[in-house]
Amino acid sequence: MQRHFDEDLQGVHKELLKMAVLAQEAIFRSTEALKNRDAITAREIIDEDNKIDALELAIDEHCIDLIARHQPMAGDLRFLTTGMKVNAELERIADLAVDIAQRILELADKPLLKPLIDIPQLSLVAQNMIRDAIDSFIKRDIELARKVIRTDSEADRLRNLIQSELINDYMAKDPTSATRAVPLLLIARYLERACDHTTNIAEDVVYMVEGKVIKHHKEEI
Repeated sequence: MQRHFDEDLQGVHKELLKMAVLAQEAIFRSTEALKNRDAITAREIIDEDNKIDALELAIDEHCIDLIARHQPMAGDLRFLTTGMKVNAELERIADLAVDIAQRILELADKPLLKPLIDIPQLSLVAQNMIRDAIDSFIKRDIELARKVIRTDSEADRLRNLIQSELINDYMAKDPTSATRAVPLLLIARYLERACDHTTNIAEDVVYMVEGKVIKHHKEEI
């Protein structure tokens, strides 16, 4: 019985890794589509979100089934309940990629307001945080989880830098630039929110491994 349970846990591992890859890839593709104002790729990201939603439901059902059938204790129970939280955070990250794709459709027929430098950098921070957060979960690595949490301040810095530049250097000087600036402002906000979701994953990893809640105690990082 234990062998079958361990195999089922490995199945959850694999499903969550797949979910993480899809979320990370959606953020990457949405950023590339923005660089090229690629409406075709943007629509593909929007259309493919149904697959991610279906995978989220399948993972939740798998975790609930394992809890009901095996009634796991302690670490295994925390792994499964944390896995469900991780699953939800990854689905929300994929939703943010859809939000980015929708803004790209608004920009597709317009010239870019400015060269894209900080937004791709923020996107890379988000992608790296997703990778590290899911690695920390699979490996139960709390030091890597804490690294993810600390990195969130860099995402905040880049988001603030992008907002300041677009508002002060463009919109304040030329109100007509708003139709091209506002979608970029929103995209920066979406990417920063994706980083927030990875931070949530990392905080849940610390709880899973140590049984310690740090969500409202940043001083313990």
